[in-house]
Amino acid sequence: MTATETRTGTYEAMFLVNQAAAAAFGDVLEHINHLFERAEATVIAMKKWDERRLSYEMDKQKRGVYILAYFTCPTNMVAHLERDAVISDQIMRLMVTSADHLTAEEIATHDDRKGLETEAKFKAEQGESDDSNKASTVRLGAPVQAAPTPAQAAEEAPAQDAAPEGDAEAPSAE
Repeated sequence: MTATETRTGTYEAMFLVNQAAAAAFGDVLEHINHLFERAEATVIAMKKWDERRLSYEMDKQKRGVYILAYFTCPTNMVAHLERDAVISDQIMRLMVTSADHLTAEEIATHDDRKGLETEAKFKAEQGESDDSNKASTVRLGAPVQAAPTPAQAAEEAPAQDAAPEGDAEAPSAE
């Protein structure tokens, strides 16, 4: 091996992303791809593994989204990827292990980048529609109370007759 050659390896990475960051799923995916670019890594496969409740609270978060990725990278750049993930506000944890024991076909079965893009677009559209719905329901002043139904009005009427106006106490039946 010459001095200019660098060793590369195949790795598996599990990203744990906080729930607030996962709301902007497209931004999270872009951020993870940026981390891979900084580490001179080539992504082979990536998919959303799961979204679940954490066994203990981390960074004041009770839920998280797990993203599984397989990539090739120079061995000396793995530490840089891990450091960048620790510094990141969007990524709560990162675990990187060697994936040399897996074949290319096994890794390819985990590739769902198109599904990730679809989910990111869906969440972005969902977020836009939620924002427009919130804006259209904002009202100033006291909340509007619905008129009582005839059944509710009938229930309230006997209760008002039991204690005439002006009496401090209702008469007791002895």
